[in-house]
Amino acid sequence: MKKLKKTSISGSISIPSSKSQTIRAFLIATFAKGKSIIHNPLISSDTIACIDACKMLGAKITFTSENETAFVDSSELDINGKSLTIDTMNSGTTTYLLYGLLGTLGAKEITLTGDEQLNRRPILPLVNAYRDLGLNAQLEGECPPVKITGALKGGKTSIICKTSQYLSSLLLSLPLASTDSVVDCPLLYEKPYVKMTLEWLDRQNIKYTISEDLQHVEIKGGQCYREDEVTVLGDFSSASFFFVMAAITGTAITVNGLDRNDVQGDKRILDVLQAMGCEITWNGYSVTVKGPEHLKGGSFDLNSMPDTLPVLTIAALKAEEDVLFYNVQNARIKETDRIKCMRENLEALGANVVENPDGLLIKGGTKVKGTLVKGFKDHRIIMALAVCSLLCDEELTIDDESACSVTFPTFFTLFDKLKGENK
Repeated sequence: MKKLKKTSISGSISIPSSKSQTIRAFLIATFAKGKSIIHNPLISSDTIACIDACKMLGAKITFTSENETAFVDSSELDINGKSLTIDTMNSGTTTYLLYGLLGTLGAKEITLTGDEQLNRRPILPLVNAYRDLGLNAQLEGECPPVKITGALKGGKTSIICKTSQYLSSLLLSLPLASTDSVVDCPLLYEKPYVKMTLEWLDRQNIKYTISEDLQHVEIKGGQCYREDEVTVLGDFSSASFFFVMAAITGTAITVNGLDRNDVQGDKRILDVLQAMGCEITWNGYSVTVKGPEHLKGGSFDLNSMPDTLPVLTIAALKAEEDVLFYNVQNARIKETDRIKCMRENLEALGANVVENPDGLLIKGGTKVKGTLVKGFKDHRIIMALAVCSLLCDEELTIDDESACSVTFPTFFTLFDKLKGENK
């Protein structure tokens, strides 16, 4: 259990690197079949799951003493004719993005599985799309574990992408297929993450064409990735918790190591907080958020930034007017059903909240109380609840904080640092 008391908070921190970018960097380095260098990678349980999977495929990965730089040697990658089981733990990003790439290695059979939470996350739409493209699989129901056989050939498919990771998976793997491919996405959520993947393809000089709405893509087959040297910048998803700390306390917090031109979708949380009354100031790779005395209400479409829903509901608790978060039904298929779980926690805290099919409505003028709340083994819910402790006069207790290691193992260390700087 984690017990937290209301405290004053302000100061400056450096944010950890992006999980999404780190995983893409390691996967491309592994399938480049060469020697690549990755500076400033995030080291967390999700990225470790990816690194371990790459090692199982034959990549030799070493780090400098403080893990500031990773060296990936995939020049002797070879699992041809082998059978493997790869446990991606809790990393949905690794599971989905790795899936199609595995069909390019000539393995006899590869089983993808994970922990209890991951094995409840739907993968059937992706499995069916890859079946159209020559890659076969066996699974029970709609979720992992899944047993992959055959080879990725290419061709034409259509897929409903309630998570952007489905399309990102296809974008990463199809350049390595033997023939050209066409992918249609009648529905696509979280488009900024697709743009992130496209930036990696552009960096690798991969040939493709894509519609302006990102829902029709044509990819040349028979391409390859090349060895590279890259630097991973800070994670807006992780920074969002500190932005909201400033917003709800009326103080200023500076977060270092972020690129304002980054395509990460969660960068848009700054637009939401600005609309709610916060001052946002950029200075190079640092951004300062200063909260007002009272936040404003409003309606906000979070479809492109579903990971911010838990912490933005905490910001909404400080608003005098109603706040509606909508078009974020994709938050229901993350580590947990984040819409339902946050509604339960907000009600336990004393908030007046309405659960909608596609989001949450938080009534204005709520005063919350400290109590026992549930993290649901979901890192973003846990960190959002920790932020909420800054609004509660009484002690707030989170039943289990251990899942923070998924993306942000140093979260509470940085939280304590901001408390200390204000003493």
